[in-house]
Amino acid sequence: MAGGRARRALAISAVTVHATIERPVAAAGAAPLLPGDPLAYRRHAMHSGDRHWPQTNCYADLWIEILHTLGTEPAAAFGFTVAQDFEGDQFTFFKPPLDDLEALYGLRVTELALYDDLIGHLEQQIARRRLVLIELDSFYMPDTQGVSYRASHGKTTIAVNRLDRAGRELDYFHNDGLHRASGEDFDGLLRLLPGQMRDDTLFPYAEMVRLPEHLPGDAELRATAQRLLAHHVARRPDTNPVSAFRTVATAQAQALAERPTEVFHHYAFNTLRQLGANFELLATHLAWLGTSVDGLSQAREAASRIAESAKIAQFHLARAMKQKRFERFDASLAGLAAEHDLVSEALARRFAA
Repeated sequence: MAGGRARRALAISAVTVHATIERPVAAAGAAPLLPGDPLAYRRHAMHSGDRHWPQTNCYADLWIEILHTLGTEPAAAFGFTVAQDFEGDQFTFFKPPLDDLEALYGLRVTELALYDDLIGHLEQQIARRRLVLIELDSFYMPDTQGVSYRASHGKTTIAVNRLDRAGRELDYFHNDGLHRASGEDFDGLLRLLPGQMRDDTLFPYAEMVRLPEHLPGDAELRATAQRLLAHHVARRPDTNPVSAFRTVATAQAQALAERPTEVFHHYAFNTLRQLGANFELLATHLAWLGTSVDGLSQAREAASRIAESAKIAQFHLARAMKQKRFERFDASLAGLAAEHDLVSEALARRFAA
């Protein structure tokens, strides 16, 4: 009985809060927060199809396109990738540090507490000209057609750019572009379908982004990026993370070979893809910074080779699991480890002072 009274009291409290929070009118959400039309959007060059890893991970890709739409340079944000480590069963899932985003662009990112009507929270922040980054179910995201759209459930992060409650439309940044969900997809993403919400359903994790009044000029951006790169070089792993991966990779691959094929894709995404994509972003960062800073070319070239070699190693892994022969896969990791040493040593020399 006491638990029932507590639940009823909590429900009444939630209704009261919902009734008293100031809500913007629905029309406020119909205009995009950042300029952009999903039907005419042009993605940044860091997502071009000629790269080894046109998509990296949902959070890093998201920031590339947000910064691109803001009219600033996304490549400046990726000096932190030099500090990627091997975590025993995966390479670090690289995400632009929030302190870096504030130092570089004046963007202030904080967690957004969700406790009431989800759409109401989103409308409130859009009315205040704040982007909301939120983890939602890719099952209802049309841009994942052929991967997870209406096929499998998985969390991924999007940034809400426009929300039209009455028209049931949501424009959102995700992966390499700006997209639109409407109708039943809108309902599914925002948990409006029958059976999606229960008393014990958890709210998704969300962050809000306070946009700056002014973005830095090129010279200021480069100076800050150089300072942050030196900071991240100093905090890179003490031991070679690719060598650490190599010591366990063959045993992990042998065990993986006995499991369903989809497990391979999860493993490859969190190991070789995260490694290769991370270093392709580092190479892009060094190429951009290298137009104004000397001594970065050797590290940039080695980082590019890591990006390419990680993709080759992923092919070797797939073949090794079919043939149950892992020698070539192991040899490919040895080459990757040597390239990682080149990157680390070249940057350490450059920023030794």
